[in-house]
Amino acid sequence: MMAPVVVALRAGIRRPMVQDAALACGLLVACLLVNDAFDLVRVQADRSVGAGWGGSGAVWAWWVATAFTVVAVTLRRRRPVPMLIVCAVSTIVRVAVGVLPTVMDLAVLVLLCTVAARCSRLTSLLALAGLLLGAAWLIGGSPVDQSLRIPTLRVCSRSDVPSGPTRAGRVDTSCHDSGSDPWRGLPVLGSGLIAAWAVGNGSRNRRAYLEQLHARAQDLEREQDHQATLAVAAERGRISREVHDVVAHGLSLIVVQAQGAEAALDNRPADTRAALQTIVSTGRDSLADMRRVLGALGEVEDAWHAQSGLARLPSLLTRVRDSGTPVNLRIEGSPAALPSPVDLSAYRIVQEALTNVMKHAGPGASADVVVSYSDTEIAIEVGDDGKGPTGDGAGTVGSGNGLPGMRRRVTLLGGHLSAGPGDAGGFVVRAGLPIHRQRG
Repeated sequence: MMAPVVVALRAGIRRPMVQDAALACGLLVACLLVNDAFDLVRVQADRSVGAGWGGSGAVWAWWVATAFTVVAVTLRRRRPVPMLIVCAVSTIVRVAVGVLPTVMDLAVLVLLCTVAARCSRLTSLLALAGLLLGAAWLIGGSPVDQSLRIPTLRVCSRSDVPSGPTRAGRVDTSCHDSGSDPWRGLPVLGSGLIAAWAVGNGSRNRRAYLEQLHARAQDLEREQDHQATLAVAAERGRISREVHDVVAHGLSLIVVQAQGAEAALDNRPADTRAALQTIVSTGRDSLADMRRVLGALGEVEDAWHAQSGLARLPSLLTRVRDSGTPVNLRIEGSPAALPSPVDLSAYRIVQEALTNVMKHAGPGASADVVVSYSDTEIAIEVGDDGKGPTGDGAGTVGSGNGLPGMRRRVTLLGGHLSAGPGDAGGFVVRAGLPIHRQRG
């Protein structure tokens, strides 16, 4: 039951106006307790009888000025400059009725600090200059300067005066008033005003610095989010390419073998059994690759398998040959261990190119695969001698993701790729992937 009340009280205490109102009330209470304001006003009221103010007029003037000061401190954060003017005028009124400076007059320092903290530096400097000029006018030449002057001091001096040749000398003491210097209070008031301005200006600089740090932190957070978004998009693109290569190649082999099995079902049972075995083997391999891709997404916890690479190229060519497409492989140069991304991309390029041959080169087409190793790159060439539906080879049919996927892979690795009709017919895919060998 008490918890909501406590929460409401805490929320109310945190409100700036409530805090400023508490500060204003604190100044008023301190003035009444420390300065005995009632006695000061009463004495000044007695002195003001016949002097133009009147006894009750001085009392009312002091209390009205004090009330305006309380309001100015309460509203200092909403209207700093107007409230500073109100507070300064109230202070002048209190001094004008002849009351010595009290704790309430510290409100001018509070308002000046607020102006320096919340307004521009030019505005705060102008406010400081205006208050310094006003203090000099009050102390030095205004009709109300008597309340701000240092009290008169009595200065005495002693001197020895001889009386005669046989008599001892006597001591002569003379005293005089030092007078009241109106400028003695200016350094004190000026120092207080400058100190209040410095505190407020430091607070403003600190707040600006913290805001700058906060803005920088927000920029860094946005940049991190942007980088994370780009990383997610790149990973999605990579996974989509992997899925496409696995599904397209596997399903193409399965479809070709299924067609062959259907054609040989009645007359060649052995060929049908071999085609079905190839379908089973291809399906298992495709499922294994698919589980590995899904494992990268975290959807299959126990889906670790060896990553595809050129080491699996012979088994890939065997499956293609079993599907009815003759394939020849030639290795040039000295094979060497390749970086994982290059090894996988090279395998996928050959896989996708052979998939296009099976899908688009036409019946009776054969393919040649050439893998060349050098010190700077690995070159891949996959060509066929088939005639597609339009008579131009494997690359003329379809607008799928095969060739675009190969281009994205090569571009990400900084390589090059070309695809088009061969010189002797058919279709040829050529790719080069950069590598860096260590020289012995």
